Amino acid sequence: MAEAATKASDDLWQKVRSEAQRAAAADPVFGKALAGSILAHDDFAAALADLIGQRLGGSATERARFTSFSRDAFHGEPSVIEAAARDLRAIALRDPAIADLLPPLLHYKGYVALQAWRVSSWLWRHDHRDAALLFQNEASNVLQISIHPAASIGSSVYLDHATGIVIGANVVIADEVTILQNVSIGRHSELPARSPRIGRGVYIGGGATILGDISIGDFARIGADAVVTSDIPAGCTAVGNPARLTNCPEPASAA
Repeated sequence: MAEAATKASDDLWQKVRSEAQRAAAADPVFGKALAGSILAHDDFAAALADLIGQRLGGSATERARFTSFSRDAFHGEPSVIEAAARDLRAIALRDPAIADLLPPLLHYKGYVALQAWRVSSWLWRHDHRDAALLFQNEASNVLQISIHPAASIGSSVYLDHATGIVIGANVVIADEVTILQNVSIGRHSELPARSPRIGRGVYIGGGATILGDISIGDFARIGADAVVTSDIPAGCTAVGNPARLTNCPEPASAA
C-alpha cells in the first residue's frame, strides 16, 4: 500500500514539475518563484510541506515549524500525501476553469487549507493535540477556513472558493465531495450533540448549513443557502430553509 501511494504521488509530482518547467521557461520572472516553491524540491511531499509552511507561518521560525510538522505527517503516513495528490487531481477534473495541476497547487487556498487539515488530523491522532489545534487556528486566521482536526475527511475532496468554510469536530466526509464557500457543517445545539455524515460525491452549495446527527446520502446535492437538519437520501437535491427534497430518484421520492 505504501509503495502504491508513493508511486501515485511520484507520477503527479512529475506532471507538476513539467508544468513548472514550462511556466518558468515562458516567464523568467515567475520562474524565479517556481524555482523556490517547486523545482528546488525532490518530491511532492517536500514541496507541499514547504507550501503549507509558507502560507501558514508569519515568521521564519513559524514557517519552519509548520513545514517540519507537515514533513513528519507525510513521511510518517504515506496515505496522507496520497490523499493530497488525489485532492489535487480532483480540482483539475472538476474545475472547468483550469486543466493543469500547478495553478491550484500554488494559488487555491482551499487546497492548502485541506492539506493543512490533513497534517493537523495526523497530529491529533498521534496525541500532538496542541500542535493540531495550532494548525487549525492558523488556517482559520490566514485562509478563513476552519476544519477541526477531529473531523474525518476522505480523498478527492475539493473546497471551491473556500472562504468561510467551517467543519466541526467529528464530522465525517466521504470521498469526492465538493464544498463551496461559506458552508458550515457541525453539531446541532440540541442534545445529543452529534455531527453530520456526508456521503460520497456530495455537492454542497455556497452558504449551506448542515447540522446535527444526520446523514447526507451519496451523490446528494445541497443547494446554496439551504439549511439541512434531517437526513437527505442518496441522489436527492435539498433546497431552502428548512431544506426540502427535490429531484429525488423514484424510490426516495416515494418514501
